[in-house]
Amino acid sequence: MTQPGPDARRGNHRRVIFVAFPQVVLLDLIGPWEVFSLANQLAGSDSAPYELELVSGNDSATIPSSGGISMDSHRSAKHCRGLIDTLIVPATEMAWDSKSPQFVPVLRRLSQKSRRIVSICGGAFLLAEAGLLDGRRATTHWRGTEHLARRFPKVDVQADSIYVKDGNIYTSAGVTAGIDLALALVEEDLGQAIALECARNLVMFMRRPGGQSQFSTTLESQNAERDVINELVAWAADNLRGDLSVQALAERAHMSLRNFSRVFRSEVGQTPAAFVEKLRIDAVRQRLEETDESLDAISAYCGFRSADSMRRSFRRVVKVAPGDYRRRFRRL
Repeated sequence: MTQPGPDARRGNHRRVIFVAFPQVVLLDLIGPWEVFSLANQLAGSDSAPYELELVSGNDSATIPSSGGISMDSHRSAKHCRGLIDTLIVPATEMAWDSKSPQFVPVLRRLSQKSRRIVSICGGAFLLAEAGLLDGRRATTHWRGTEHLARRFPKVDVQADSIYVKDGNIYTSAGVTAGIDLALALVEEDLGQAIALECARNLVMFMRRPGGQSQFSTTLESQNAERDVINELVAWAADNLRGDLSVQALAERAHMSLRNFSRVFRSEVGQTPAAFVEKLRIDAVRQRLEETDESLDAISAYCGFRSADSMRRSFRRVVKVAPGDYRRRFRRL
């Protein structure tokens, strides 16, 4: 891989190329673009760290989006010269299902002169088709992870991740996860303070609760048909230190224990006890990632009887010890 030189880093400026193909998904492009643009504004015009360019993946100067809005590119890929600091590939509407051999030489050529390569959502399919993900870990939108694994068996698909870094290639999950990844790239380049200020200005988490997971337990469980179950799920998430026994939940739902257990499992897809355990583990993961608190303090905050009880549950659900998880994912 060619390393960026003066063309990729003009002074303190990092050259960031968004290469967009026809029917690009707008938010996949605009979301990360806004993060880098905001970082420039926060840094000040005299020291803007990023030089952003929108490049058309084909010969047309205009890029049609899947949402019906067309954009004018700065240049076409054919006329994109020089080295690149960061190459970003958003999804296209048909990336999952259609083979697009005309995209392959474009992505291979641009990737060869890029320091790091990034895909947003279904953009992972474009990178995979170009052979750039062979032998690497990667992720994409949760609806496409199984399809990505079947279609490109050389890719090690990480189905549950918000984003994945493998060497100099970064892939992100669905749509808004591209913003999470862009914030991580800004933090990598400019430090936590600028990235955190970007997140605050965008009114979003620097790192969403649950960190590494595409879905929190509450998000997975919010599609119940019965309002009483949806309301109970939301209440439980706000009352982790309370009594979340099956009996207590059944009483709050005004159901018999037997009927509640049956309805909950039917609506949510898991037993009440399993749901509560995962809900508390989500909270533990967030505290491990974002605080220096002791395991005793975290276990009390998240509603476990003891640190030992929390450790056992954490190992069962996450498959690693809390200490190992913190060493891997804590970013302060």
